[in-house]
Amino acid sequence: MKPDLMEILCCPVCKGELKLTTTKTEGVEIVVGNLRCPTCGVDYPIDDGIPNLLPPDDRD
Repeated sequence: MKPDLMEILCCPVCKGELKLTTTKTEGVEIVVGNLRCPTCGVDYPIDDGIPNLLPPDDRD
């Protein structure tokens, strides 16, 4: 995931602003990390550069 994507992402549950925590990067790409909505407290993981923005009830 590229950091520029943060400009257009919002929480799918409440439409709040997401906060990014980066665990692993490769160049400018975020490979592993977390997106958290401080408004509703939902976490969205980033694995292999792909943010999982499914609401918690819809994840496997």
